[in-house]
This record gives sequence, C-alpha cells and structure tokens, in this order.
Amino acid sequence: MSASTPRRSPKAQERHRDSERSRALILDAATAEFGAHGYAGARVSAIAARAGVNVQLISYYFDGKEGLYQAISRQWQERQAQLAPAGMPLPEQLRRFALEAVHNPDGVRLLAWTGLEYAGSEARPSTDMFAETINELRKRQEAGDLPADLDPACLVVMLMAMTMAPTTLPHVIEGTSGTDPRSPEFLNRFADQVAILARHLGLG
Repeated sequence: MSASTPRRSPKAQERHRDSERSRALILDAATAEFGAHGYAGARVSAIAARAGVNVQLISYYFDGKEGLYQAISRQWQERQAQLAPAGMPLPEQLRRFALEAVHNPDGVRLLAWTGLEYAGSEARPSTDMFAETINELRKRQEAGDLPADLDPACLVVMLMAMTMAPTTLPHVIEGTSGTDPRSPEFLNRFADQVAILARHLGLG
C-alpha cells in the first residue's frame, strides 16, 4: 500500500488570493449590513454570517467594526471619483449618481444612513469633489450663466438630494407615480430626468 500524499502548504500567492477574496466578501457583506441598519444597528456577527467567515477574521483584517466602516468609506470615495471624473459635465455626473440606486443600492442606502446618524462628529465625507463642483458653479455665476442669488453650495446639496430620492423617498415616488421606485426601468428613467432638469437649469 502506497503512503498517502502529504498535504501541501498553500503558496504565498494562493494565500494572497484567499486573503483578497475574504476581504472582498467581508466588505460586500458589511456594505449590505450597514446599508440595511446603519452603523449603530449593524452587527459584526451579522456581517460575518453574510460573508461566510468567522468574526475573528474581521478583526484580523479590519481591526473591528470601526475599521471596517472606514474601509467602506474609502471605497465610496474611490467610487465617487469614478462617477464624476474631472471635466465631466454636471448633468452626466448627476445621472450617474442617480443610477447608483441600480448598480450599488446598498452603497446609496449607506450614504443615507450616514446622514441620518450624523451628529456633528469629526468623521466627515471627503468634500474634494463637491468643492470642485461648487467652484465650477461660481464661475458660471461670474460669467452670467447662473442667477447671482443662487448659493452654489446649497444648490449642490439639493442636486445630491435629488439623485438619492429613490432611496430616501420611495414612498413619495410610489404615491405620485404609481411606480415601483426600485425597479430598474423607473430608476433609469429617473436618472435621465435628473440630467434633463440639470441641463434645463443651465448646469451643463
């Protein structure tokens, strides 16, 4: 009888792939959990169950709940840069943000929860992208393309709120349009309407 083949230890490259896969599973599960319950209501045990990993692995990779939340925040900042690259017309940026309810609904819900749970802490989202947009709107004002009595910062807030309406006001949408506010058909139409309105306002 031949001896059984000894178990081979995983190579460094294989361990790295497993590590990256585990981190990705945890991040996806955390985005869903935070999006469903907010930071305060989310449970690390529930995130681990969603990801199919043990709780200790979350501590190992992210140093607990706060570190995991910060990692997701960094992911969202990277996503913002993809949605609104420099030079892209504002109506198209807004259309893309509105379409996140189709492509990344958990991320949009998480952003809404961030606002609901905001208590004036120092942990704030990156404002670099918003600053660029506000400066562009101010330039349009100086050129006479936008009314002088508009506050560019307030306008940006209103526009962002508009793109998130299917997530934050689904009951209003269903009540006014009789449409499922989460259906891809409605969300694509809504995103197009957001861009059309922005163009009619002279924003691009």
